[in-house]
Amino acid sequence: MNQAVDIKDRVLEALRNVHDPELGINIVDLGLVYGVQVDGDTVHITYTLTTMGCPIGPLIEAEMKQFLSGVEGVSNVEAEMVLRPPWTPEMMSEEAKAALGFF
Repeated sequence: MNQAVDIKDRVLEALRNVHDPELGINIVDLGLVYGVQVDGDTVHITYTLTTMGCPIGPLIEAEMKQFLSGVEGVSNVEAEMVLRPPWTPEMMSEEAKAALGFF
């Protein structure tokens, strides 16, 4: 298996430990992680928040870096918050939709 793909899978698994404090669901299943790019030992994550004015951005980034610090092959984490495209509930996994009552 390609090492970058393997690291990307481990990064996504680690990011499942980062939860939106208001919704109690991880940021991967919420659809807040837009992209994970691996460049050597640096991982660049693009993510968004459920609302533009949401104050939890720094908390989410700190948790991302905390959980990714233990991932083998990752030395640097670059987290970039983006507002485009805007997040919508349709971006959630089926599990997250069920947990929040979206059917």
